[in-house]
Amino acid sequence: MVNVVFIHGTGVRQKSYDQSWRKVERGLARVRPDAQLLPCFWGEAHGARLALDGASYPVRDQDRGLTGGTDDDGLGPWPALDVEPLAEIRALAATSGEDESGYVPGRRDPWDGLADRVRALSEADLPRDPSELPTGGGDTTLWLTEELGAYVADAARTVADEISHELSGGDAPVNGESLAARAVVALAIHLADAAEDADEPLAVDGADRDLLVEVLTDRLGGKDRGAIGGGALWAANGLFGATPRRRDRTTDKIVPAGGDILRYQARGEGLRGRIAEVVELTRERDPGRPVVLLAHSLGGIACVDLLATRAVPGVDLLVTVGSQASFLYEIDALAGLRRGADLPGHFPRWVNLYDQRDLLGFVGERVFPGRVKDIRVNLRQPFPRSHTGYFAHAPLYDKLASELP
Repeated sequence: MVNVVFIHGTGVRQKSYDQSWRKVERGLARVRPDAQLLPCFWGEAHGARLALDGASYPVRDQDRGLTGGTDDDGLGPWPALDVEPLAEIRALAATSGEDESGYVPGRRDPWDGLADRVRALSEADLPRDPSELPTGGGDTTLWLTEELGAYVADAARTVADEISHELSGGDAPVNGESLAARAVVALAIHLADAAEDADEPLAVDGADRDLLVEVLTDRLGGKDRGAIGGGALWAANGLFGATPRRRDRTTDKIVPAGGDILRYQARGEGLRGRIAEVVELTRERDPGRPVVLLAHSLGGIACVDLLATRAVPGVDLLVTVGSQASFLYEIDALAGLRRGADLPGHFPRWVNLYDQRDLLGFVGERVFPGRVKDIRVNLRQPFPRSHTGYFAHAPLYDKLASELP
């Protein structure tokens, strides 16, 4: 018989651990009925939690911004436009009805007219001198003009084509000029980001961005000075629902996952000690029976750190699943082993399972030649399910069965 200690990864609490436990228990029972599965749940004792009930959060105000009181974050549709610059146009097209004015000989569709004006925009339409700036503009607005100028014409053509394709024949535009101007500025920012290929997004102040929208709205003949209102307001409101409206709720959701990692990097001795304790208790209960550590994600990092810093008698095999241990070693962030150092002689046999679609799963054979065996699995899932779905993957247990002592 063999004892398999199951160690979970980051962000896992009791309910999730129980679900994974049942999957591992069934999977091992099918391929190795002689395996005894043992728990090593650490999420509650050694995971991250908000001990002061979120006292570190900034106080949330009630600033309703410039959007007519519809968005208490004051961002309007920008969270959606920052992801997809054409989102507001497509949202409007999704519910826009047919123009009820009917066909009039010689009458040009107003959306097509707007598209033509948008298509004519170029770098020359951006302000180049402080005297051309609306009230509130300054040096940083002109800096943004310089950074975006080369991309305005391409962005304008794309936005114009989208307006013609999606909105032509629909309800007559209300504040369509500002909607188009927002799309042009948002897309120009995206194009600048792509062209620079920098390590972080282009630094853009929201006030400067809004001033450029105001300038382009004016160039297009709009009178709303870039504000959201009228017929376009509902479209923006429809986009707000997908954005985080409350920072505390959003942070609460990411504290277990990201917080566990940060806490481990600073206070990892508690988790490593818990793993060693479970191994010792297992050996005392079943002396002479081999012990396998089956560890997912952060649990695998903790096992590598533990086994690299001291001998843990009785551990015959380490199995890491979706692990970042080799990556942390490569960037010299592994607590138990500095980059350039070899795994110690007492380190047990190590098998590492990974899925190529798992952005948090890394290989180890090229990092620790001769000391790690990589085994690839294919969950046929995109990330992040390719990271969380390992223990629901039946072939994983078939591959694991032949590796167990």
